[in-house]
Parts: sequence; C-alpha cells; structure tokens
Amino acid sequence: MKRILFVCTGNICRSPTAEGLFRHRIREAGLEDRLSGDSAGTEGYHVGDAPDPRAIAEAARHGVEIGDLRARQLDRADFQRFDLLLGMDRSHLAFMRRLAPPEVQTRMALLLAHAPDCGRAEVPDPYYGGEAQYRLSYRLIDAGVAGLMRYLAETVARDNS
Repeated sequence: MKRILFVCTGNICRSPTAEGLFRHRIREAGLEDRLSGDSAGTEGYHVGDAPDPRAIAEAARHGVEIGDLRARQLDRADFQRFDLLLGMDRSHLAFMRRLAPPEVQTRMALLLAHAPDCGRAEVPDPYYGGEAQYRLSYRLIDAGVAGLMRYLAETVARDNS
C-alpha cells in the first residue's frame, strides 16, 4: 500500500481538494487496495473544520465529494506513515523539509512536479480570492493528481513485476 499525503496551509482548500480528487481517482481505477490518500495543513488554525464551502462547491462541480473531510495539522509521525508527501506550494515544501528527518527528504515534492506541462510549479492559495481562483486551483490540482496517478500506476506495475 502506497500512502500519499497532500499538504497546504490550513487544510481547508487545496490539500483536501487534492485528497478528495486522489481518492476519487483511486476508486475509478480500482486501486483502493494499493493506494490511499490523506491531507494535512502546516498550520493548526482550522483543525477539525470541514473544507471551505467554495472548495466543496468546486469539487462537487466535478463530481468529487470532499465535504466529509476534516482539517488536521501535519505532525512528525506523518513522515513515517506516508510514502510521498506533496506540498501545494514552496512554503509547504520548505516547512516539511525543516520538520522532516533526513532519511525522508527524498519523499517530499510539490504536487505540480507531476504536471510539468501545466505551466506552473505551485498551486496558488484561493482562500482570499473568488470563484475564479477556486476554479484555477482545482484545474491545477486535477493536472497534478492525473500526473501522480500515472506515476503511481507505473510504480505499482513495477512493484508487481
């Protein structure tokens, strides 16, 4: 079982969207027994809260349910529990690198490293924006998760050979 953790600031916009979309794609691919996803925030100000209503609405427009997710804060144990930790922007990746032990540094990256053709390295925070920012965030996360799924499908196939 490969476990993936998506990380943003408060765990109410970008990372729960990525988690929900990733879980949706896992179900579509029939890989529930091989892949799992979770999300966390670098900060704890929203712990226990549902995702932002605008993130819930944007995900729902694409048939992805995230309203049942609850925010949590990244903790040191996550570096042992997860095989890959993906930040939404460079500040998340830098935070994770400061917190993580040396032996897991290579298991962290930006989500959009899996979507090199999308023209961006980071998923911008839509929280202080409007509907257009949530649409952009979803589109970029969708590209990142699609690329991640391709990468993981190849990894799972290699592991089964």
